Amino acid sequence: MMSILVEAWAHQGPPKVAQKHKVLADALKLLHVAAGLPVAPRLVLCLCDSEAAYHFTAARSWAAHALRTFAIDIAVVELPAELKAAVRTAQQRQYR
Repeated sequence: MMSILVEAWAHQGPPKVAQKHKVLADALKLLHVAAGLPVAPRLVLCLCDSEAAYHFTAARSWAAHALRTFAIDIAVVELPAELKAAVRTAQQRQYR
């Protein structure tokens, strides 16, 4: 039986530098957990916005290249409009 490990990130819009590092830290966590399993699982980063995913899927990004090298798939699941708006509102409240 195949296992799937998923890390989800609901951010909307292009990520800032620290947010890119957070997603890459999440990818490292996936690799760490997978290393302890007897059968290699499928690894997936689930992002909820194509703009947020661009850095991790763009051909010229070292991060995108590393994710492909380590077989970490990127899934982009678009949120419904009302939920997307709620996430954006929350992001604006958290803005520093």
